Amino acid sequence: MNKLMIYGATGYTGRMAAERAKALGLNFEIAGRNADRLAVLAAQLGVAYRVFIPDSEAVQALHGIDVLVNFAGPFAQTAEPLMRACIQAGVDYLDITAEINVYRLAERLGSQAAGTGVMLLPGVGWDVVPTDCLAMHVAQRVLNPNALSIALQVPGSMSRGSAMSVSEIIGAGLLARVNGKLIATPDAQARQFDFGDGAVNCLPLSFGDLVTGWHSTVIPNIEMFVHIADDAFPEGDLSLLPDGPSAEERDAHRARAVVEVTSAQGSVARSMIETMNGYTYTPLAAIEAARRVLRGERKPGFVTPARIFGGDFAESIAGTTITDF
Repeated sequence: MNKLMIYGATGYTGRMAAERAKALGLNFEIAGRNADRLAVLAAQLGVAYRVFIPDSEAVQALHGIDVLVNFAGPFAQTAEPLMRACIQAGVDYLDITAEINVYRLAERLGSQAAGTGVMLLPGVGWDVVPTDCLAMHVAQRVLNPNALSIALQVPGSMSRGSAMSVSEIIGAGLLARVNGKLIATPDAQARQFDFGDGAVNCLPLSFGDLVTGWHSTVIPNIEMFVHIADDAFPEGDLSLLPDGPSAEERDAHRARAVVEVTSAQGSVARSMIETMNGYTYTPLAAIEAARRVLRGERKPGFVTPARIFGGDFAESIAGTTITDF
């Protein structure tokens, strides 16, 4: 059997992913940087574990592994060394990041990865599976699609890891894709989107869809927005935040995104995707993606979830619905 490695398995989302992999009977090991925490979790799951940091020596730690899913954020610190190690070791790389610079990195490393037969597939969690698949879905409803707008709704509280990743996203600056190229848009304005309860104000922000949306739909003009609800965006010392919301808190907040595609002639199509809470959705989607890659659904180089698994991949996770407007 091909073997999966879950890196960052003792973190908030990584632990849920490891439990899901165990429930599905996958052949996997867990890995990360904290030997004590890994030993406890490995004993609970009845699996082997490996301890290593994501650096130039990581390639040796990947011996016997076929697919790695990285859950260790902020991904600005872990993605590049793990991608490069995977390229050297012949291991397919997946992660759950929303950080746009990680997608730009995977794009740049795509040719090198293809040369060694390795697939780079960032974004197999709530970022960016639902939005990537929805973008492909809406694009198919429009003749000559020319512009793509994506808006996310972030309800409830964030995990500590997500809050740190959002800091990386903000640090990347405001970007948009214009005529196929990513450009800085520091003066981008807020827009209103309706997630089912009336129009709300959404702020521009640069998520990975600015890269994946281009590769999945070939729409040359893409912009992204986010609606921050309630106390979703934390302030202060992020290291003091709890690991993440409780199961009850997750159940109380479903996740939604809206995609709008405008044709070259000016016609507009909109759709909304609704899923279970993003923190519940992510480990399910990530492990399902890994399971599919292990069974051969793969293509060397940089790829997107919708391109490799099809536009209906997001809906393969129970409780996901798409509404067309």
